[in-house]
Amino acid sequence: MQPVSVPVSNPTTHARIHPRTALLASADNSFRQRLAQILSGLRWQVREASSGAQAWVEAEDQTPEAIIVDTWLPDLELSEFLSEFRTRFPQIDLVSAGGATAQDSPRGPYRQELLYALRRCQDTDTAIWNTAPVLGRQVAGSDSLHREPWPIPAAEDGEELMELPVAHPAVPPAAAAAAAAATQRAAEPAALRSDLSPAERLPELIGNAACMLEVSRRIRLVAPRLTPVLIEGPTGSGKELVAEALHRLSARSRKPFVAINCAAIPEALLEAELFGHTRGAFTGAVQGRVGRIEAADGGTLFLDEIGEMPLALQSKLLRFVECGELQRVGDNETIKVDVRIIAATHRPLAQRAASGDFRSDLYYRLAVFLVRTPALSEHIEDLPLLVDHFLGVMGREMPVKRIDTTAIAKLHSHSWPGNVRELAHVLERAMILAGDEPTLTAREIDFGFSIN
Repeated sequence: MQPVSVPVSNPTTHARIHPRTALLASADNSFRQRLAQILSGLRWQVREASSGAQAWVEAEDQTPEAIIVDTWLPDLELSEFLSEFRTRFPQIDLVSAGGATAQDSPRGPYRQELLYALRRCQDTDTAIWNTAPVLGRQVAGSDSLHREPWPIPAAEDGEELMELPVAHPAVPPAAAAAAAAATQRAAEPAALRSDLSPAERLPELIGNAACMLEVSRRIRLVAPRLTPVLIEGPTGSGKELVAEALHRLSARSRKPFVAINCAAIPEALLEAELFGHTRGAFTGAVQGRVGRIEAADGGTLFLDEIGEMPLALQSKLLRFVECGELQRVGDNETIKVDVRIIAATHRPLAQRAASGDFRSDLYYRLAVFLVRTPALSEHIEDLPLLVDHFLGVMGREMPVKRIDTTAIAKLHSHSWPGNVRELAHVLERAMILAGDEPTLTAREIDFGFSIN
């Protein structure tokens, strides 16, 4: 074990602490908490702001050494905020979580610590790194990680260097402890996670069960990125709601969200629907048409029931996923299109790829990040919340009704093969059957004919 020099206070001088302050600007409370925990382990004092305007006020009130800005702000355009903030506070080290900081942005003396903390926060929470921590710095504007040794901090005035044995010479002890704790947290099963709070639940996803909160957590983590997402879950479990939430929380939220159900369109028409066609490309094509992929340019393309796509068409989709170029049916020219792809399926797509029913190369392109929507039976404790939600929504078009305990008990006894969608339909049927009665009872709860 080799000794390494670290700064310690000179016993002949008064002990002095030089606190460094970082300001975290993000609308995501869980992101701020995780990053604050890692920075605190690196001996930073952390202040938080939930919006761009609040971050500006905090910086005016007490100038921090650095500010870390998330990839999206709820009140200000990110690029404009970064430009204006850099002009107003040139002395503050400005770091963007999405790499949007300009190359000529002044670099503070602790930039590498900030990038390390940010990288650890992002990567451990997406479970990309689930082994021993690796140190490095991320080059601004790049998704790649350039690994280089952690620099040994220089002694400040009034300090001298003392030889201390450490287990890993390249990692400061506090940083190693914080990274190890974060890695351990990322490896915990969702059911055992103690940091998942109902306050972090997305408004689209009703339910405070651990499996539902985990879905919200995963959406928040991956939404700001361009990473392809595969949503798996049984029919009626809310896969399209997850896709819409991913789009809403992304930097593409002002661009189109285009959804297409691959199982609802005949195979002969699906290619033209996806890629578009020229005039006369086939019988009945009296004029050219822009496809769904091209219509989503700059935004998000949601491919629902991707597992039902014919194999022949999968190869054409794979080419687009790989190079971002498409060719309209009947056209020889290629078109460059920029879309973020989100796919969904109720089938176990990995098994279908292993059996040859789905292209494995396309599967691995789409399943970079997985989100699983649970069946209603897996979070049946959320049934009262869901009932209140649906009754409130239906109350906008018809008189609001209450539900009594006998009806709730009958709902709890059902197996819910159709999941949350079936619950919505059962409640709508009950509202109709109740007529002018203000309360739904067990008599109005009719499950119809189950297909399961």
